[in-house]
Parts: sequence; C-alpha cells; structure tokens
Amino acid sequence: MDMNQVNIEEIVKQVLAGMTGNADAPAAKPAAAPAAPVAGPAIPKTAKVAVLTALEHYDIKEFPIPPLGDDDLLVKVEGCGICGTDAHEFKRDPFGLIPVALGHEGTGEIVAMGKNVKVDTAGKPVKVGDKIVTCMIFKDNPDITMFDLNKKNVGGADVYGLLPDDDIHLNGWFSDYIFIRGGSFGSTFFNVSDLDLESRILIEPCAVLIHAVERAKTTGILRFNSRVVVQGCGPIGLICIAILKTMGIANITAVDGEQKRLDFAKELGATATVNFKDFKGIEALTGGVKDSFGGYLADFAFQCTGSPVAHANIYKFIRNGGGLCELGFFINGGDATINPHFDICSKEITTVGSWVYTLRDYATTFDFLKSAKRIGLPINKLITHKFPLEEINEAHKTNLAMAGLKIAIINK
Repeated sequence: MDMNQVNIEEIVKQVLAGMTGNADAPAAKPAAAPAAPVAGPAIPKTAKVAVLTALEHYDIKEFPIPPLGDDDLLVKVEGCGICGTDAHEFKRDPFGLIPVALGHEGTGEIVAMGKNVKVDTAGKPVKVGDKIVTCMIFKDNPDITMFDLNKKNVGGADVYGLLPDDDIHLNGWFSDYIFIRGGSFGSTFFNVSDLDLESRILIEPCAVLIHAVERAKTTGILRFNSRVVVQGCGPIGLICIAILKTMGIANITAVDGEQKRLDFAKELGATATVNFKDFKGIEALTGGVKDSFGGYLADFAFQCTGSPVAHANIYKFIRNGGGLCELGFFINGGDATINPHFDICSKEITTVGSWVYTLRDYATTFDFLKSAKRIGLPINKLITHKFPLEEINEAHKTNLAMAGLKIAIINK
C-alpha cells in the first residue's frame, strides 16, 4: 500500500469517528468560528437637540431617533461652528423658522447607514466610522449628483440646520446626533475622514470664500502679482486672505477696525494692514490703503463685511480698470450710496457678486485646507471659543459680542 492510500484511509477513519463517536479514533480539528461582524458604537434611543424656541433662546430637547431607512445615515455629531446666519436667526428669526434646530457648519461620525449607502456625493466610498460633512439639499432636483457638481449654488436649495421642524426633529448639527435623509430628499454629503475636527468645522465657511475667489477669477483681473485689498477681518475676510495666500498672491492689505483681527490677518498671509479707526474720512483712509501698496491703489478688492458704508468705501480703494468681488451681504443689510460715474463707469470697475457656494466648491475646499496647513497657515486658530451643547445660549451671546472669531459647539 503506497502513501497516498494510507492518507486516504486515515482521513476516512477520522470522518467515521466523527459520525459514530468512536473515542479511539483521532479527533478532527473543530472548524474555525466565523469572524464576528464589525459593530459600530452603541446607539441610544433618543438624541439631544438644541432647538431655538424663541428669540435669543435655545432649549435642549430630547427626541427619539427615527428608524433608519435603506438610503439614510445616522451621524454622531462631533462639532459645529456658529455662522453669521445662525446669529441672524438667533436675534431676529428673519426666515421665520422658530422653532428650529439650527447648525449647518457641522461634522461627525457615521454610526449607522442604510444598506443602499455605498458612496458619498463625489463617489468616494463610505462606511460606519467615517467622518462626514453635509452640503446642500436639492429637494426639488434630486438628480444633481457627482456628475453635475457645478449646476447651481446653495441659493437654490436647502441645508441641514435651516430646515423647518418636522417629525424627524434631528435636522440640525447643534445636536448630539443628526439624521441624514437619503433618496428623493436630495441630501448631499462628503467623506472627509482625512481632515481633523477643526478643519472639518471650517469647511462650510471656507467654501463660501472658495466660491468668491472663483467668481473673482472670472474677471481676468485677479493674478499672482495683483495688489489685493480685503475689507473686513472677521472669519470670512480672514479665510479670504488665507485662500489668496495659498494661491500664491503675495501682496495683500487687510482693512478692519480691530487690531487683534488685523494682527491675525498677517498670520494668515496679509502683507500689510490698515486700521480704519486711525483715519478720519474716506480720503484719508484711501490714502492709507494706497500707502500700504507703495503708492498704488488695489488691482482687486474683496468686500467681506455686511456694512453698506463699507461697500460704498471699497470702490475708492480700487485702481482704474480694477476689479471687485462683493460677498458681504448674505441677507439684506440695507442700501449703499455710491456715485455710479466716479465709482464704476469712469474707473471701468469690473464687479462680481458672490453668494454661498456650489458642490464643486466643497470639493475644492478640502484641497485648500490641506494646502493651507502644508504651507504653515494657522487656519485652525480661527476657532477661538469652544462650548458644549448645553451652553449653546452662552456660545451665541459670545458670538454676538464679537469676543472671538469662530465660535464652535464641541460635543464630548
């Protein structure tokens, strides 16, 4: 009997022993146990949501977490910035949304997802544990996908954090969980697991400025060697400066009335600053801007405040044939008085307006944040104050008092 026959007989004995329980036969090795499925974090039955129930007042409410549909996502919120829009809603409710769950500069971790969810809006794979941000909601046009990222800006859509309250309730990022609805609801979202928490919180406001700079580039005036003035050094103006610096524009003057903000503008790439409180009248202020550029007016200007007076002033800082991007008025801030002949026609100023962003601008923003860090810009220092969800009223009051730059709600 050769070795192959011996091996076969031994195998047969082992199989028969397993069937008959023969103790004398050698025991077969037990089959390996199947691998346990990867489990996500434990999900509670309810979620806490900060609901704006009256002017300048949030209540922390608790709502049941709805059952997840095949196209839905449940996200554990890690943090959310307070936007100027949130401040307007907190003070005046201009959109008539109260009661409302606010917060649209948020980010968090996927803790549960429907079986149909495989990729984000840009086609990037997603799984439980990934970090995401939401963008616009095309309720009336759910066919907008990664193949049509440029179609229109968020002005024609909705966003989480500015939705009327309904039976879901978990509609804003000022909460500990947010429910992202799929299918025909028209949600869009992006996997941003390769960015840190602070960078993810800054994505939405940075996208506003990416859009503005892209609009400015359409004039053909904004170039590497342009002299650029940025008026207003709140978070929007400061981000504008950082984007210009990242693009390689090296001659940037920042204009504001707060010295601390002007000092930070230099950290983010401004080469000169002008404090308008040091000048009396627009002619003197224009002279200060001109001096900052070595005796020249600006080639291009970004107007980043919501002040009609600031808008009227900005034309004086721009040379003949220069350009302007106006992006400071997200809502109606009142009328500005200009002289069309002297401010626009005789100077042949090329002007573009900018309002919010497109899906494509979100995708570009991710690369900007990485580039800014790579060249050493301290972009994350824009977040100056962090509050827990339970202190959201205090956080908003801190924001209104202009005590810092970007105020954020950070969950434990």
